[in-house]
Parts: sequence; C-alpha cells; structure tokens
Amino acid sequence: MKIVHAASELFPFVKTGGLADSVASQAKSLAAFGHEVAAILPGYRAVLDHPDFKGAKEELEIVVEMGEEDLHCGIFSVKLAPRLTLYVVRRDEYYDRRNPYGLGNRDYDDNAARFVFFDKAIVEILRLAKIKADIVHCHDWQTGLVPVLLRAAEQRHGETLAIGTVMTIHNNAFQGVFPAKDFKLTNLPKDFFTMKGVEYYGQMSMLKAGLIFADRITTVSPTYAGEIRTPKFGCGLEGVIRARSGDLSGLLNGIDTEVWNPAVDRMIPANYTPDDLNGKAVCRRELLRSCGFNLRYLGPIFGMVCRLTEQKGLDLVLACQDFFVSNDVRLVILGKGDARYEHALRELATKHPTRIALSTTLDEPMSHLIEAGSDFFLMPSIFEPCGLNQMYSLQYGTIPIATRVGGLADTVTDIEANPADGTGIVVETDGGSLRHGLKRALALHGDNGRMTEIILRGMRRDFSWTNAARAYEALYQDIV
Repeated sequence: MKIVHAASELFPFVKTGGLADSVASQAKSLAAFGHEVAAILPGYRAVLDHPDFKGAKEELEIVVEMGEEDLHCGIFSVKLAPRLTLYVVRRDEYYDRRNPYGLGNRDYDDNAARFVFFDKAIVEILRLAKIKADIVHCHDWQTGLVPVLLRAAEQRHGETLAIGTVMTIHNNAFQGVFPAKDFKLTNLPKDFFTMKGVEYYGQMSMLKAGLIFADRITTVSPTYAGEIRTPKFGCGLEGVIRARSGDLSGLLNGIDTEVWNPAVDRMIPANYTPDDLNGKAVCRRELLRSCGFNLRYLGPIFGMVCRLTEQKGLDLVLACQDFFVSNDVRLVILGKGDARYEHALRELATKHPTRIALSTTLDEPMSHLIEAGSDFFLMPSIFEPCGLNQMYSLQYGTIPIATRVGGLADTVTDIEANPADGTGIVVETDGGSLRHGLKRALALHGDNGRMTEIILRGMRRDFSWTNAARAYEALYQDIV
C-alpha cells in the first residue's frame, strides 16, 4: 500500500511528547513491512537544522488559497529509509520557530492559519506529487481538516487523491478550537460550519472535523477508546465520538526498540539485558552523579519524565511531597510546562537538594538515563490516552507506579492484584492512593528477590511496534 502520515511532530526532528515517537515508529515499521510510506511535517527550525534533513531537495513550489489570499510555499523531500520519504512544508513565516505551538503557556496567535495552511499544503502535495495514496493517516487536531479538504479537492479537480482516511486521537483534550472568523481560511462552503460539520459551540474545531469526515477513527489504547465516549474524558466531543463508535478502534501504541532498548541504547553509560543487569547499576550511579546526589546512596530512586501539566498528576505528586522529604528516597523529575508546577517543584528541589532533583529542559539523553537509572517510575496521570514511558520503564527494568486510566490500565498489571503476572504498582487518581502506592514501592525495594522477579518479568514483555503496526496494517487493508 501507499500510506501517508500527516503530523505536526516526528522523532527525531521535532518532539514535544509521545506523538512524535508514535508517528515515527509507525511509519518506520510500515515501511519495513514493504509498504511505500511518506510522512509530511511542517518546516520548523528544528527540522531544517536537523542533520537528517541535510541534502533535502525542493520537489515543488505550491500555492495555497487562504481565504482571499494566495500564499506560496516550498515542499522539500528527503529519503529517510528504503520506502520511507519525508516531505517538509516550508513557509518560514509560519514555521521557522523554535517551538512548534507557542511560547511558555501561550499558544501562537496565528495557530489557526499555520495549521489550516499545513492541512491545505498536505492535500496539494498529494495532488501535485501524484502520490496516489491508498491511506492518508492524520494525527491529532493539527491535521484534522485534511479529510474534508481532501474530499473537497477531489470534487474540484475530478480525481482520487486517496482511497481512505484515518484520524488518530493521541490526546482528546487538545482539539484545535479557534474563533468562527478563522473558518474563512478553509475556503469551505458555509454549510460545513454547522453542528454536523466543523462548528463547535460557535467556534471551529479542527479535531471535530477529522472525527466527522475521516473514514475511520483510532485512538492509542483500547481503554481510552472507551473513556472518550464518556463526559469525563470526552472533553465535549463524546457525542460526536459515540455517533462514530462503529468506526472507532483503540489500537495500543508500541515502542521503538531500536531507540528504547537498554541492550543497545547509546544514550546510557552501560547496556544491560534481563540476563545481565549489571549495567543498570552503572546507570543508577551515573544518575546519582548527574543529580548531585551521594554516590553511596542505596535506597530507592523514583523517576518522572513528562510535561509538567495537570494531566500528568503533578498535583498528586505535590500532595505527597512529605513522603519524599521524610523518607530516605530520591526523586528525579525531568520536564517543562505550566509555570506553577515548575515553580512548586523548583522550590521543593531547592529546599531539599540532597533528595530531590528537577530539570526543566528538553533533554532526550537525560530521559533515557532516568529510565535506566531509576528503580521506580512515576506516572500518576489523571488521564493518559496511551503513555509510552510506562512501556519504556518496563523495558528498562524500572517498575512503573501508574494510575488505572487509558493505556496505563492496558499495559501495567498490579503486583498485588496479580502476584504471578504483575509488572507494576497501580493506583487511583487521588493523593491517598498514590501515597499508599509509594509506601508499597518502599517496602518492595526492601525485598531484593521479589523486586528482581518483577523487574525481569517487565523486561521480558514485548511492547515493540511490530504488533501495533500490524494492527494498523490490517485496518488499512480493511478500508482499502
């Protein structure tokens, strides 16, 4: 098949979260299966500066109609692997920025124009590059308009650009909602701006457009596929999602075991396997050193890598701060996000520098070191569509402490509820339950035999993208 992935992030070019890893791994896996795969990405500064983009050639110059304006952009391509091509939409006015979506906690004021333009450019690439796609797979709100713009272009030009479209919800909380005045940028007829179209409480929702007009909808775990049909997790779109339940699938993400694998990981100081865990001790020592902790410390290390937002359970962690202060434990947090969480955690780390370390940078090697050097990994998410870090943790012999939501519920089995098959500590979304989970971790760390048994069990689980990509392949074949 000819498969096109349209996304606003793609590892290793640009990454703010799991979306980049998911799209990259899926595209790479499908190409390895023998399909012709293309990915389309905005030309952010990080993309243009990336070594893998060197040598890219300009394939097309296209004109995009934006309301009453015609805007130009260049389309560049680079071969990433056999049967895998990256197309980059370069309009520097929109994309030549260090941050993809905004600065600090504020989105760019022109995000509607930036991503309407991107979606229209995607359709023009499909048409002018003569890709003749079997499937166009759109990821999150940033590409939500593609399914409807694609069909409109097909009617206008009298040709088929793609047999089927898929819309994947990586996080239903982000919906691309913009003022009604921005609808004119789409150049769609006014009758698309209704409850049955892109209108959402008097505004325009790009995610809703994708949910209504794509042939199939997927999300990134079976549990989350059920959750988003409810008011608690649907974020206002549960009615739209329920109406399309027959076209909705929950397909669990995988992890890229060429990147996230302690046996071959080049970002950690020592490699290790389930048959030889000695390298994990080396990684632990390097983590202690990099955080400025005492290298002779023998107690449990708790790691956390995430965006610092309410979704990730930072309020629950802060509610349990006395646990980390009063017990002989270490806590390492890597992430950036909401200023209030950065301030609260920085204040905590400043008061207790021998116990708590915080880094608010985007540091990929450090994220690997935390996974490899920690004993336990904290994921107390309030909601979590899939989550990748709990799978990374299991792969790296780091026991996850995770809430019973979304993909966490699908991938982490509680060691008390299922002693013979458990891989982690499962808690509920409240501070008391997390506190109890932390105490369970403390007790488990004192039982070396049991701890090693659970570590090895997790490391031997298969979360590679092979199974996940096969599920998408079957979905595509069904559509075609």
